[in-house]
Amino acid sequence: MTDRIPALISRSAAATAPLPAGRLSALMLTHGSMELRWYAPSGQDPQTPHDRDEVYVVVSGTGWFVRGDERVAFGPGDVLFVAAGAAHRFEDFSPDFATWVIFYGPVGGESP
Repeated sequence: MTDRIPALISRSAAATAPLPAGRLSALMLTHGSMELRWYAPSGQDPQTPHDRDEVYVVVSGTGWFVRGDERVAFGPGDVLFVAAGAAHRFEDFSPDFATWVIFYGPVGGESP
């Protein structure tokens, strides 16, 4: 039922959400297979490949995004895609870097 799902999740609420033990991002919303998280690493990005497809929507900051052999510059408003199981990370990012992360689909990723 959508009346239990908030219509708005603010950036300020996400930025102050606690990180669960053993997680690098704060869970902000789930609906079906979709999971919305807030990710704002400090200094370096220690993440490892995930078992589901994901989309990043950069909120603030700049830097480089590495996915496999690709390395691309990013900034606010940019969207980045990572297929399940692909190695990826953010590098040389500014101190204000923060992004929404949307995980979705089945374990192993969706078929193209």
